[in-house]
Amino acid sequence: MSRFSQPDPELGHRLSRRGMLGVAAGATAAALLGAAAPASAAIGNATAATGSATPATTSGTKGRGRPVLPPGRLGIQLYSLRDKVSTLGFGPVFAELERYGYDEVEFAGYTQGSAGPITLAQLKRLARNHGLNPIGSHVGYYSDDPNAYTFAQNLTKVLDDAQALGLKHIGTASGPFRYGSTVDAWKRAAEDFNTYGAAARARGMKFYQHNHSEEFSFATDNPKVRLYDILLKETDPDLVHLEMDIYWAYVGQFRFSKRPDGTPAPFEPLNYVLRQPDRYPLFHVKDGESDPSNPYGYNMTDVGDGDIDYQRFISAVTRLRGHRLAHHWQAEHDNPVESFTFARRSSAHLHSLREKC
Repeated sequence: MSRFSQPDPELGHRLSRRGMLGVAAGATAAALLGAAAPASAAIGNATAATGSATPATTSGTKGRGRPVLPPGRLGIQLYSLRDKVSTLGFGPVFAELERYGYDEVEFAGYTQGSAGPITLAQLKRLARNHGLNPIGSHVGYYSDDPNAYTFAQNLTKVLDDAQALGLKHIGTASGPFRYGSTVDAWKRAAEDFNTYGAAARARGMKFYQHNHSEEFSFATDNPKVRLYDILLKETDPDLVHLEMDIYWAYVGQFRFSKRPDGTPAPFEPLNYVLRQPDRYPLFHVKDGESDPSNPYGYNMTDVGDGDIDYQRFISAVTRLRGHRLAHHWQAEHDNPVESFTFARRSSAHLHSLREKC
């Protein structure tokens, strides 16, 4: 069981991810090709430690109904595997993901601590060689540094790099708190997002924002208004898309189902998606064990070990007319005990789910 080890895990997650964003050095050439003997040995040891690398089905669900997970739509957020990328390089990591049955990868920076040079063309080719489609990437929203690799400071460079990788989606895991937590502050952030969305659309890509739980809190100057609702209302649905982190949305439900004055303000994360499914091309599939004693309501776990009903959630979305293949499901764990084990077990669980007959 994974438990939060810091006072504000949400803030810690954002800060640690922010340090990874940008294009710099990558894996060594030998690691890129997966040809180095030490890397091969490490992969062998990892496979031995985690068990069979092929996605398995769970007894009791095998053969019952259509698979919940659409074919070709299982991805993983590489932030979850940053320890392996930094020690082995992208090549061996991609090889393992291929073995585990993943179809896509989402970047959180294009180096993640790897040592040695790598070009975006090499990174794109490496992913394709392992049957992995680079589906998206997280980039910072803004910074006080005018040279920072963020949408606000270097929009053209961010989009150039995304285009070089062949990404269809380019987004940020930063919350829209640049100007504060008032209604007008979020309207200003929405204007920024519309600008980035228009620039991305002109290049054939979709701009998206990934939530944490604070997006579901209330405006400081109008506690009857949920900030997330402002974001949805003030952004152009043709330009700004959302990647719902399902775990953090349910944390938000736990934390913000009452207004600051204590009056009820319940919401269901799934309903946001069902009302506007076209706005949610991407999802983060992250699990948690319910724990009311935790101020966040959950202890993060590997996918399948928690209490979030992914059979229900994914089925509800993919059963919508025309939406079976319209969404991408990215497994993630902020701090897995063993990242290859997390990746393998999460894939196996999601592949095992079957729609109820």
